Amino acid sequence: MVRRNDQRRAALVDAAIEVLAREGARGMTFRAVDAEAAVPVGTASNYFASRDDLFTQAGARVYERLQPDEATIARRRAAGGDRETYTVLMRELVGRVAGFRTGYLALLELRLEATRRPDLRKVLTERVRADVEANIAHHEASGLPGDALAVKLLMLTLNWLIVEQLTLPDVFSEAEREELVTAAVERIVAAGQAAEQAAE
Repeated sequence: MVRRNDQRRAALVDAAIEVLAREGARGMTFRAVDAEAAVPVGTASNYFASRDDLFTQAGARVYERLQPDEATIARRRAAGGDRETYTVLMRELVGRVAGFRTGYLALLELRLEATRRPDLRKVLTERVRADVEANIAHHEASGLPGDALAVKLLMLTLNWLIVEQLTLPDVFSEAEREELVTAAVERIVAAGQAAEQAAE
């Protein structure tokens, strides 16, 4: 029987994210999640039908927690529409995502696990696709420079920069990472604008 206490379920999923980040997919057992959540042994198995179910719930939860808060969204809406503003926003984005270190590392584990678990792959595909579409819609509504392709290219570029920062933090210094974000915005957005102008 699957339990219904939503607060306890969320705490268990958050514990699963921590275990995934620290121990990897193989280490994410019900017993490990119970220990991380500081609940009696057997609790997680009462809330999730299987490990697959727990993996899927963790995948959805990481994306929930990565969403910006209302204050951040409001600040973005009020921001200017030039490349300098865009660069500041992208630096903030990298900082916010990298700040949820365990969540992002868990997400990397989940992506690898999704190659073997169709239900998890479906959840992550839907979440990532929705994230891409939301970013494009926000970009178009904000009046920031560049097109939908520039948004996708920046997402791909900055995601890998975050991976470097979280897994091999000594490859680039903080100053180099900031410089890379600035260069990515300038070059990708400039290329997008040039393509738009050539098409007119």
